[in-house]
Amino acid sequence: MGAPDFDALLPALDSIKAVLFDLDGTLIDTDDIAVDRLSGKLKPIFGHRATAIARWLLMQSETPGNYLVTVLDKLGLDVPMMTFTDRLRRRRGVYPAKEFRLVEGVEELIPTLKERYRLGIVTTRSRYHIERFLLKFPTIAGAFEVSCGLQDSKWLKPNPQPIYLAAERLNVPVENCLMVGDTTVDIKAGRRAGAWTVGVLCGFGRRSELERAGAHVIVDSTADLNRIL
Repeated sequence: MGAPDFDALLPALDSIKAVLFDLDGTLIDTDDIAVDRLSGKLKPIFGHRATAIARWLLMQSETPGNYLVTVLDKLGLDVPMMTFTDRLRRRRGVYPAKEFRLVEGVEELIPTLKERYRLGIVTTRSRYHIERFLLKFPTIAGAFEVSCGLQDSKWLKPNPQPIYLAAERLNVPVENCLMVGDTTVDIKAGRRAGAWTVGVLCGFGRRSELERAGAHVIVDSTADLNRIL
């Protein structure tokens, strides 16, 4: 694999002050876990096509799922609903952190970026999930100054509001932020906010999809950021 083409990002390299990361498929590869589980159920029906179909179904569900949570928020039901499901997980002993595994190279990448940039997490996961992630990986947890999750923003990606909120909490102009994510909703949210964007191919998104969404740069993995920044 050759070096990523980052010409589109060159004008921003001196101005970027903060890097914001999606969680699933970007810092952790739970996307692959979800695909494996769904494809196992689909395999008796679709055979060798099960994995591709599972990935497509999960990808298609992301934006409608985010809008559903937004509707629940409008009705005042989002926090009670998510608080209930998180509490149910705890009662059943189902801790998502047991499933979390870092994308290869992320554990080495984050401390090096922290030396030069402010770092944050922007995800549609709940506060409970964010906290479990940070507890699971203490070696990098302290590098993230802010995290913006389900309960923090009235709107979810692809709406730009979570990006605005993270930038505000870091006290960094949004145009000086770089949003890193694996799906079109990450890229669209970043672009709509006026941030710079990097799409990664270690999660759900495919290159053609991320290109159409407007990613300034696309790399094979989050770990490849050290070849750009």
